[in-house]
Parts: sequence; C-alpha cells; structure tokens
Amino acid sequence: MSAEFKPMKEGKVRQVYDNGDSLIIVATDRISAFDNILKNVIPDKGAVLTKMSRFWFDYTSSIVPNHMISTNTADMPEFFQTKEFEGKSMKCKKLTMLPIECIVRGYITGSGWESYQKNGTVCGIRLPEGLKESDKLPEPVYTPTTKADLGDHDEHITFADSVKILEKLFPGKGEAYAKKLRDCTLALYQTCAEYALSKNIIIADTKFEFGLDENGTVVLGDEMLTPDSSRFWPLTGYQPGQGQPSFDKQFVRDWLKENPDNDGVLPEEVVTKTASKYREAYELLTGKAFSDK
Repeated sequence: MSAEFKPMKEGKVRQVYDNGDSLIIVATDRISAFDNILKNVIPDKGAVLTKMSRFWFDYTSSIVPNHMISTNTADMPEFFQTKEFEGKSMKCKKLTMLPIECIVRGYITGSGWESYQKNGTVCGIRLPEGLKESDKLPEPVYTPTTKADLGDHDEHITFADSVKILEKLFPGKGEAYAKKLRDCTLALYQTCAEYALSKNIIIADTKFEFGLDENGTVVLGDEMLTPDSSRFWPLTGYQPGQGQPSFDKQFVRDWLKENPDNDGVLPEEVVTKTASKYREAYELLTGKAFSDK
C-alpha cells in the first residue's frame, strides 16, 4: 500500500505536497475569480494548466531556470499514480519563493484600462495619451504586486517597493533580486508573446512567480502562461477600442460581473464553454492535441 500524502499547502487552485527533496504540485479543476473559489469545477482544467506550464518551461529554459522536474506520475510516489492525479501533477524543485507577483502588461486592458481612464497611469506608470482599450503598449510594462494569502487581495506596488520588500528579506541583495525579477519577467514575456503571435494568439498580460534555489539562484516557479495566469486573445479579429474575446477565464469574470447574485455557481453552459476555451488555447499554442501525452 502506498504512503498517504496530505497537502502541505493549498491555494485557490493548486495543492502542494512535500516529497522530501522535492514537491508535488497538483493543479485541480477548481476555478477562482476575483480572489474567490467558485463552486463549480472546470473539466480538464488542471491538466491544461499542467501541460501548458510544461510546454512553456521547456520553451524558456534557456532564458531562466525553472522548478520543473517531471510531469510523469511514474516519477512520483505511488500515491500519485492514479487517475485522480494523472496529467495534473508536476514534480518540482523546492524553492524559497519570493513574495512578489511579477506582472507584465503588453496591452492595456482590465484593471490597467480602468486605471488609465481615470488618470492616464497603470500602477503609477504614466502611459502615452490617447490609448484605446486593448491597444498594444509601446513597450511592455512591469507592474509587480504583493503575493497575498488565500482570501486576501494582492496589492500593486512600485519597483522601488519591491526593492524594499526584498531588501528586508535579503539585506544587501534586495535591489539585485528586484532587477533580476523585472528583467526575467520582461524577457520571458517578450519571447513568449512573439512565439504566441506566430500561432495567432495575443498574450495581453501575464504573471510569473520566482523563488531561490539552495545556491541563491533565481528560478521560475508556480505556473507559466496558463489561461489562469494570463490573458490570451485571438489575433484574428483583434480590434482596439473594445474588449476582446479571450481563451482564458475572462469569460467567467465577465459572466460573474453581469450576474452579481451568482452565489459562486456558474451555469453549465459557462462551465462547458470555459473548458473548451482552455483546451483550445493549449492546442493552438502548442500545436498538440490535448489528448496527447
């Protein structure tokens, strides 16, 4: 009989298990929006997140190291070698995670657009006048936030704030680590956004999380460029001046905004359409069928 494992940490979507010298991170089919976990699950969502992250980790490994060791459950304890965990689990290096969410915006949308309409800035960064909703920015902008605990809201911070936060944790190294996070974030975004355009997908914005390995090296962790952490738009039909159709959970956010008395429950057609969008994003970006291993 295999040893019983219990999550050492549970987030809105992921469960993290201690595996001695490594971690097993399981992406569930749960979905969250506006920092709340909804009562529905989205079929195949966890597998999409895991497969998508695996693809991007492989694609960008020459830019910055990442925490992925394996997504094959045969490389994990017997407990994880069941249908429940198959396709949703990633064996990862242990890192000291840094308390900064590294957000990069290549297009103006969402909360960035709302802020720009009010005062011409996004997270305190002044942008050119005359931008329309969904416009491509002259250059991608780095807008970090704090990493909030479950149930709390992330807060926008400046680059200078990120230096101060990291300096408290790593005296004498805060500025160097903050610059490394910013530079890695922008390099990853620019490389992956260019690739995505070749697949007729716009990556409007995304977030990355980083940690330190035992040598103090900055390593990419968590997930990468999934429909949960990014806004994906179809290139075909892209038209600034309005919101864009998307391959991510923006569809869920929009429904929740239009139906505020939802009690955290999505109608079946929204669940089905969201699941389809997640699978379609994976297949378009990777060129692989979702059913492929």
